[in-house]
Amino acid sequence: MAKFIIILVLIACSFGAGYYLGQKPVGTLQTNVSDLSKRLAISEETIEGFQQSVKKLSKDALDATMRIERGLRRRQGLLEAKSKVVQAKAEILGGNLPDATKALADAVTALEPPAKGKQDDPSAEALSDLAASLRQARLEAAMGKTVSVKKLHELERRIDQLLNQ
Repeated sequence: MAKFIIILVLIACSFGAGYYLGQKPVGTLQTNVSDLSKRLAISEETIEGFQQSVKKLSKDALDATMRIERGLRRRQGLLEAKSKVVQAKAEILGGNLPDATKALADAVTALEPPAKGKQDDPSAEALSDLAASLRQARLEAAMGKTVSVKKLHELERRIDQLLNQ
């Protein structure tokens, strides 16, 4: 029974402390920081310089994160496209042109999002060229023409080159 009462008192104290801290306005922290800076005799220029430094650092971190994300999306698209090209090659060797056409269409679809990256980026241009080559191979397969395995092997090699960059 004593444990129950102790637990009940602790819960009530926790709730009360949370309620008390939650009632303080948001501006309290800002006033506390400004009071502290006045007490420490920190100049406004120093504070502004620190704020600018923090803003620049956060912008740089965000830019780096975006570059990493673009690189991962590009790599994921290339790996998916390579998988589909290998699948298309296997379908062509098996004589199944409709499935090869579908696999090549999926490869083009996998390359479209990373190819729409920055226009001044040379890798985006290379991805667009690769997607155009894949579209051409898909068109040939859709028209019933035989797409040479050598051409698909060359496309696979180009994808490997882009993956290694």
